[in-house]
Amino acid sequence: MSHKKEAYALMAGTIIKNLEKRNMEGFYFETAAECVKSIISSIPDGSVISWGGSETIKEIGLMDAIHNNRYELIDRTAAKNPDEARQIYARTVLADYYLMSSNAITIDGELINIDGNGNRVACLINGPAHVIIVAGMNKIVTDVESGVARVRNMASPPNAIRLNKKIPCASTGHCNDCLAPECFCNQIVITRRSGHEGRIKVYLVGEELGY
Repeated sequence: MSHKKEAYALMAGTIIKNLEKRNMEGFYFETAAECVKSIISSIPDGSVISWGGSETIKEIGLMDAIHNNRYELIDRTAAKNPDEARQIYARTVLADYYLMSSNAITIDGELINIDGNGNRVACLINGPAHVIIVAGMNKIVTDVESGVARVRNMASPPNAIRLNKKIPCASTGHCNDCLAPECFCNQIVITRRSGHEGRIKVYLVGEELGY
């Protein structure tokens, strides 16, 4: 194990203890492959699964892993019009498992997420029976303020470029605190505690993942 990986493991241990105080479960894996294997083994056959927009869960292979005929998948990208999108979202709220990442996580165990339409953070807050969050250790921050700054300046600009958004950060590479029509930093949600023990599970990975 490299010195960097060792430091990640030590920090993850602290975060996991703090998540427990906040009614959330935490796990640490040195590699993405180990993480995916653990997640898949924890989801019973026949479960209904949906997910929020996340480069991390695609990057680690979790999206490929759930397409295995064991689960019923609810894919919001299958909607052909706004009415279908609303119907799919209604089903998503009742899913057994919801997969996502977190834009930032504090050492003290708080989750920081910024969302455009709000469907992802809404399902984090309430709805699906279980929420599985996967995050690389590059998303760990010291406090909420630095977490919000990280999302705005490290995560939002590349996402804006990826999605071809006509917003200032797509051309400047940093947050301009915009109110542009296509702005996707509309909802800022801080999860300081889960109201339901064990509902939110945070899988930390000793790699740099996502934005």
